[in-house]
Amino acid sequence: MKIATVIGARPQFIKAAIVSSHIKRKDEINEIIIHTGQHYDKNMSDVFFDELNIPVPSYNLNIGSATHGKQTGRMIEAIEKILFEEHPDKVLLYGDTNSTLAGAIAASKLNIKIAHVEAGMRSFNKTIPEEINRIITDRVSDILFCPTTAAVENLKNEGMRKGVYLVGDVMYDSILYFDKISDVKTELHKKLNLNEKDAMEKYILVTIHRQENTDCIENLSSILNAMSQIKEEIVLPLHPRTKKTIEKEKLSYKENIKIIEPVSYREMLSLEKNAHMILTDSGGVQKEAFIFNVPCITFREETEWVETVENGMNKLTGASTNKILDAYDNFSGNRENLHSDAGKVYGNGKSASKIIDILLNNHKN
Repeated sequence: MKIATVIGARPQFIKAAIVSSHIKRKDEINEIIIHTGQHYDKNMSDVFFDELNIPVPSYNLNIGSATHGKQTGRMIEAIEKILFEEHPDKVLLYGDTNSTLAGAIAASKLNIKIAHVEAGMRSFNKTIPEEINRIITDRVSDILFCPTTAAVENLKNEGMRKGVYLVGDVMYDSILYFDKISDVKTELHKKLNLNEKDAMEKYILVTIHRQENTDCIENLSSILNAMSQIKEEIVLPLHPRTKKTIEKEKLSYKENIKIIEPVSYREMLSLEKNAHMILTDSGGVQKEAFIFNVPCITFREETEWVETVENGMNKLTGASTNKILDAYDNFSGNRENLHSDAGKVYGNGKSASKIIDILLNNHKN
């Protein structure tokens, strides 16, 4: 069986690292990796391939940044050409990026079976590009790998029952694996100039990258204002898009905010695991905070990872300064009473092997 895996952004690199490692153990599977170049900055792309031991992409499209329509259109054209030449049996897609959507459209037009990892996730907000990508990709996919029971129910409610599999979350697999084999806390002390023995346990980790926050000056200013009012050290690995907006608009922030370059996956896991609290607009970081039992404040009005909110470990605030500070105060006074149970929600850490077994069985039948 030949599988064409389409990836292009940080979360997809992480998921593919685990699944591709299982694929390599199967002589009956030949995988070609198509890297769209959606994330093209070295700190957002190359470092993940090096660190996670992802096979070198068979194709690197180098699409780069553009408007959603232009970027997706370029990807569709380039992916279609490769699929014509390679004739894969299946196209394997991850998540909800423009790379995911482009792979889904290109494969569906050529009648190639599509397998979607992280199917069924919904925020129910169609103003967010990722939601549109999820919905369309699920609609044209033949095999739908769901990470949670909520995702399965979402697909049922949309009339999709055939080819739906509850496999657990491959990101949970990844965290369990890489958290065991790596501890980069000492290196991070040096990078962040944290010299005190316990300094790494007295900071808040923040990430900001979503379009609705980075492209809206009011939202980004409001978030920075809230961060500046928090009387703790804040570590902010700065996404290139966020950095561009802050510099262009000359947005200000207080000295308690320590801005650093984007970090590697292993470094990010260490930052998350040792943080006092996490503030983010990332779906993946919300989930990682939940897995590490770290309280999370999310700069969004809704989330596809509803279990993190239902459990009490995640509070949705949007970009409101007051709501962010209220959530911070609430978590600060209630930290010892918060406990997640990620294993009950995201599976047993064997999601990748389940995916490979299902793909093989589907191909044989």
